[in-house]
Amino acid sequence: MKMEIQNKRAKFDYFIEEEYEAGIALTGTEIKSIRDGHCNIKDSYGIVKNDEVFLLNMYIAPYKEGNLFNHEETRSRKLLLHKKEIKKIKEALTMGGLTLIPLKGYFKENKFKILLGVCKGKKNYDKRETIKERDLQREERKKEKNW
Repeated sequence: MKMEIQNKRAKFDYFIEEEYEAGIALTGTEIKSIRDGHCNIKDSYGIVKNDEVFLLNMYIAPYKEGNLFNHEETRSRKLLLHKKEIKKIKEALTMGGLTLIPLKGYFKENKFKILLGVCKGKKNYDKRETIKERDLQREERKKEKNW
């Protein structure tokens, strides 16, 4: 089963400087809800606090059969990274102008992983440039198919 969640706005709204793969600390009902496909990383972001990385605002719907052991939907979740990676991320974020954005979530060897990007926000003119490039590539593919 290849279940994957994507943050489609991330590449449109940000320049991705670096990528990191991180594990995530989840409860039992959260992982069951993710396997059912009831999660969203669209509005979430990462922070470094006390030399630990946390993912804030990730929405995981309550598990329908979770009764009183169900989880809070948008709680902050700890990300599991190596100490060197945390140090590099912390340095990049303190430099200024960069944010930690989840790009996608996926299962790897039965463990749920988050692909994080250290990103710089795009301005409106950068977004228009991205749209222009995407339209040009689309036109080239159409021309290739017609020939």
